Amino acid sequence: MTDTIAPARGATTTVPAERADTRRTADSSSSRLVRRRPAPADVAAALGFLAIATSVLWHQWRSLGTGYLVRSANDQTMWEWFFTVAAHAVAGLDNPLSTDLQNYPDGVNLMGNTAMLGVSVPLAPVTLVFGATVTFTLALTLGLAGTAFAWYFLFSRHVVSSRVAAAVGGLVCGFAPAMISHTNGHPNFVALFVLPLLIVALLRVATGRRPVRDGVVLGLLGAYQVFLGEEPLLIFAVALTVFGIVYAASRPRAALAAARRSVRGLAVAAPVAAVVVAVPLWWQFFGPDSYDALEHGPQGSELGALTNFPTSSLAGGSADTNALRMNPTEENAFFGWPLLIVFAAASLWLVRSTLARAASATALAMMVLSLGHELTIGGRDTGIALPWARMAEWPLLESVFESRFAMGAIPAIALVLALATERALRWRRAAGSVVPALWTVGVVGALLPLVPTPLPVADRAPAPAFFANGTWREYVDDGAVVTVPLPSPDDATALRWQTEQHLGFRLAGGYFVGPGRDGAGKYGPVDRPTALLLADVARTGKVPQLDADARARARADLAFWHADVLVLPPSLHSDGLRQTVTDLVGAAPSYVDDVWVWDTHDLCWTYDGRLCGL
Repeated sequence: MTDTIAPARGATTTVPAERADTRRTADSSSSRLVRRRPAPADVAAALGFLAIATSVLWHQWRSLGTGYLVRSANDQTMWEWFFTVAAHAVAGLDNPLSTDLQNYPDGVNLMGNTAMLGVSVPLAPVTLVFGATVTFTLALTLGLAGTAFAWYFLFSRHVVSSRVAAAVGGLVCGFAPAMISHTNGHPNFVALFVLPLLIVALLRVATGRRPVRDGVVLGLLGAYQVFLGEEPLLIFAVALTVFGIVYAASRPRAALAAARRSVRGLAVAAPVAAVVVAVPLWWQFFGPDSYDALEHGPQGSELGALTNFPTSSLAGGSADTNALRMNPTEENAFFGWPLLIVFAAASLWLVRSTLARAASATALAMMVLSLGHELTIGGRDTGIALPWARMAEWPLLESVFESRFAMGAIPAIALVLALATERALRWRRAAGSVVPALWTVGVVGALLPLVPTPLPVADRAPAPAFFANGTWREYVDDGAVVTVPLPSPDDATALRWQTEQHLGFRLAGGYFVGPGRDGAGKYGPVDRPTALLLADVARTGKVPQLDADARARARADLAFWHADVLVLPPSLHSDGLRQTVTDLVGAAPSYVDDVWVWDTHDLCWTYDGRLCGL
């Protein structure tokens, strides 16, 4: 039996053969009114997804004042800073695409970072009233639940007639291991609810009935996704391209007809999207502090990452997964071997279904791409080259973590499971059939080990009194606060002190992506000698022998940063840092509100690096 993705209800194109008897509705005004009302199953699905999402972040919700997701490293601090800066821009009618509040004086190109303006700007009132931690937690919670429901909506309206089958697909899409892993600190890879809506919009465009209206909707959705996350959109586009090629190969006439009907709608969508994103994208690629491609080096997954269980799951935590992932927020596969077996069995069972074949091929292709340049098994390179070895240099793809392509397999797996669940439920009507029971056991056995557990939270240390009490105001004029060491991707704690003080002062250094000396993207600011020196002392505790050149470089760096004050908070190697900075600037610090302070107003240089009086 062959089938197709069904267009929106009321359209004139073909519906799946398995659903034809359930999708025919009258075109009367009364029936249209009925369809606009949310069905009880839809409400139940939405509430269920929201409950699961809340349980995943339950510890964070319980400790909004002090809680910090343990596995987020510095990412939660970075995201809360992004949300605070966006709210600050909205309240002050400032440019939301750029800021100099960190990496002063060069600043940060926010469009060149994952600032997620599609969330941070609409939720600016929440941030201003309740704080960035509430916004961060809310974005993650609604991101999980919204993604699950959006895929449920797509499946229930265009793929299957069974709400149960659609709910299975929604659960897989919204709470897959990769989604839970990214919930530790990457809202842009959690709030993926626009992606299935883009498919819905594409299906409506493919009917050709209302090209202007449907084209405008498609263009606006595409533009909005740019402000939610460009990398997820790129991965989604690759997966959808694979799906489309395989589907078109099976049904070329239908695909060609749909393509022809789509021309007018796509011709409307493209300029609509361009009008919305043209300036932000120009700013991202050509504006101040823009950069070329961000090279990550090989980041492919091991083969074992596909079959292992994720850390935050009922079956996870027993095995060491460090060798299979880059960090705890990048468990991009971890489907578990039971799910892969059930998926393979369902693909064979549905081999005559065009949708299932296309989805199965898409899942396989995305998994292979996620393995990177070369197949690695058990920590050993096999020497087998994979497709990514050629694709890695393609435009736009060079900045993608290849392991993240595994996320493109998630909707494909969910689609196959939804189709198989609907078929099993239909077979339930056959007296004596054991298929529904076998399928139920298989699905439960595949998904139960992956049930997410609440993400762990720790109490974050309070800010030093120098910042918490506002003492910094006595030292800061129009320049920057230089913390010792400077904030960096390795330790961005100072960004939190800044957000807690409502962005009242600027910071040298920071955690962001910006241009390096060669114009290529890098994490953190351009490396200046004094910042590197202080970072080394903070790491090792060893006080270096300093000469006149080192002191001159420090004077030049402090002038470049427009340093108003140097602040050394309590740290592991604070004695060594205090001795180093004292030697660099030639003056002893003052101990003020539990930090050591060097007031640059008492030191004799100006921002342009000239010694006073000379």
